[in-house]
Amino acid sequence: MSKIPANKARSVARLGAVQALYQHEMGGAAVAKLLHEFHDHRLGQEIEGADYAEADVAFFDDVVTGVVARRDELDSLITAALAEGWALDRLDRPMRALLRAGAYELLARADVAAATIIDEYVDVSHAFHAEKEAKFVNGLLDTVARRVRG
Repeated sequence: MSKIPANKARSVARLGAVQALYQHEMGGAAVAKLLHEFHDHRLGQEIEGADYAEADVAFFDDVVTGVVARRDELDSLITAALAEGWALDRLDRPMRALLRAGAYELLARADVAAATIIDEYVDVSHAFHAEKEAKFVNGLLDTVARRVRG
C-alpha cells in the first residue's frame, strides 16, 4: 500500500474512530479489543473487495481512547450546545459518536485547528447522514469550539 498524505490519513482515522465509537456504544466492547480489531481488520485493509486507505493509527487510537475516557465531559459539552429541550439521547448513535469525536478533538487536540476539525467531521457526517445533519454537525461543533477554545 502506498503512503498517503498525513491529512488524508487523519481523515481516514476520523471516519474509523466514529465507526469504532459507534461499535463501542452498540456492544460495549473493551477499548483494547476494539482497537485491536480495527488495527488488524479495518484500517487500511481490503473489505468486501474494496481497499480502504491507510489511517493514522496513533491519531485513531487517541480519538477513540480519549472519547471513551472523557465521555461524560464530552456529553456535557455537547448537551450544553444542543437547542433548548433537546437531549443527547434523542440523537442516533452514529451522530453521538461523531459529535463526541469532534468535541474530543476540539477539547484535547490543540495541535489541530478548530476549523479543520469542524470541516473534517462535517465530511465524516456525509458517510452516515444527509446534508441537513451535516449542517447540524457544523453548527454544534462550532458552538463547542467557541466554548472550549475561546
